[in-house]
Amino acid sequence: MNLNILDTINTPADLRTLNQNKLPGLAKELRQFIINIVATKEGHLGASLGVVELTIALHYVFNTPHDLLIWDVGHQAYVHKILTDRKANFDTNRQLYGISGFPKRSESIYDTFGTGHSSTSISAALGMAIASQIQGDFKKHHIAIIGDASIASGMAFEGLNHAGVTNANLLVILNDNAIGIDPSVGALKQYLTNVKTGTQKQDNIFEALNFNYSGPIDGHDVFKVITELERLKTIEGPKFLHIITTKGKGLKQAEENQVVYHAPGKFDAITGDIPAKTNTLQAPKYQDVFGLTLVELAHKNNNIVGITPAMPTGSSLKYMMDAFPDRAFDVGIAEQHAVTLAAGMATQGMIPFCNIYSTFLQRAYDQIIHDVALQNLPVIFCLDRAGLVGEDGATHHGVFDIAYLRCIPNMIIAAPRNEITLRNLLYTAQLGKLESPIAIRYPRGRGDNLNWQVPFEEVIISKGEQLKLGEKIAILSIGSVAKNVNQAIHDLTISHYDMAFIKPLDVQLLHTIFNNYETIITIENGTIIGGFGSAISEFKSQFNYKNTLKILGIPDVFIEQGSIEELEDISGISPKKIRAFILKIMEM
Repeated sequence: MNLNILDTINTPADLRTLNQNKLPGLAKELRQFIINIVATKEGHLGASLGVVELTIALHYVFNTPHDLLIWDVGHQAYVHKILTDRKANFDTNRQLYGISGFPKRSESIYDTFGTGHSSTSISAALGMAIASQIQGDFKKHHIAIIGDASIASGMAFEGLNHAGVTNANLLVILNDNAIGIDPSVGALKQYLTNVKTGTQKQDNIFEALNFNYSGPIDGHDVFKVITELERLKTIEGPKFLHIITTKGKGLKQAEENQVVYHAPGKFDAITGDIPAKTNTLQAPKYQDVFGLTLVELAHKNNNIVGITPAMPTGSSLKYMMDAFPDRAFDVGIAEQHAVTLAAGMATQGMIPFCNIYSTFLQRAYDQIIHDVALQNLPVIFCLDRAGLVGEDGATHHGVFDIAYLRCIPNMIIAAPRNEITLRNLLYTAQLGKLESPIAIRYPRGRGDNLNWQVPFEEVIISKGEQLKLGEKIAILSIGSVAKNVNQAIHDLTISHYDMAFIKPLDVQLLHTIFNNYETIITIENGTIIGGFGSAISEFKSQFNYKNTLKILGIPDVFIEQGSIEELEDISGISPKKIRAFILKIMEM
């Protein structure tokens, strides 16, 4: 396809030279540009297709980068990146050493705030607007574009609550497409639906918060959006524009199947179809092991409930929601609420499985400490996507959970090395024998066991296991990184132990190891600082052992995007790098 108009656009300044009647054509070209690249390179598709006209209008009306755009959630920003001097290298999006899949301040002056998670834009934009007032710049515009269900998060309302009592030059644009990754949920979703259909009888909630409200308007009519933005530029104080868009706009399959086409993987750019899966037998995804096992357990235990913040499909809690709709809850993008909801349920004898991506659980740290651990409530945290997650990059890697959970009293932390041990941990957690909270961390991707639905076995809390017997050197691994270790040492006379639990440690086994090996190496897919290796180092110091201890894991830097294999290699925990590290020690 000859992208005639887009060929002339590299920056917003170029865009602003166009006659308005060319903008619909530019929107069509931008959609095809994104489809062509995401079809082969993968990435977030639906959200960016839905904001093409809005993005064009924003850069057309406002003087970016002087005027500030804050995208929330960040996967809406592909069109923004293409229009802001990254068109030529957009095919490197989410690739190793390429551009980030999310706004990133160090990447471009047009990326005013990093937004890999959600619901931060209003607070950030308000902070920028207040700073501009203090600095005497009263004409600068600050625009928060909040979409994909992010408005329902508590932090978004905290920002609205503050902004409503200021005279800040702030514009909040609600990109209302009624879906996040899964369909939006909750009373606010119903309220917005009523506003769109004209059936809302009560006062407008945003006007009640002292915002100058306008809308809803068609977010795919670029002329209407431009006209309204021009009008809002002249109005002082906080403003709220409600626009209606369709996620996946311009690709039939993405409009009709918005969940799948949020991030569809590779697909045919011409037809839009996703290639049929081959009949090759594959081990299950860890998330499916969790979801299917939970349903199996819930059939036998009526006290089991499942909770997830806006990720039922991604976490596979959808299986539980389908089987037991009264015992499984999608609470929307509200991690803090999810954790304390689970705590409340636990006080009444329920067995809550709180399923949250590792990187998102960080958002509920206070609730983990105060509402769960301090009260020693047996909430079961199932931490999906623990470790390196690949192309989503620094904002999404689940590498901090060991360090931030290990310091909390009463917390049990487990990391199953495969699907069967995950299954057995889930079984053990719901037996009613635990008197403390437990975090079970497991990775993104598939395991190795085709026959994983074996009879349940109770796990002994803190118990480690010897996987290989050797001499002089012992490797202690935690979680699924054991697979890398097995590949690295398959022909070496080295011992390998799966410790299984980071807290409490298997102290008896550790004494045996330190009394029998000269060199001990710990390997984890979490941070070196404060992680599993740190726990072993503390044990060594406590008991005054003199063994040589080496710690491998994620270094003290933010790891950027790339495939999991590439990033493990960079971090020194790939099979190849582990083997090289060991051979070097053996030569000493």
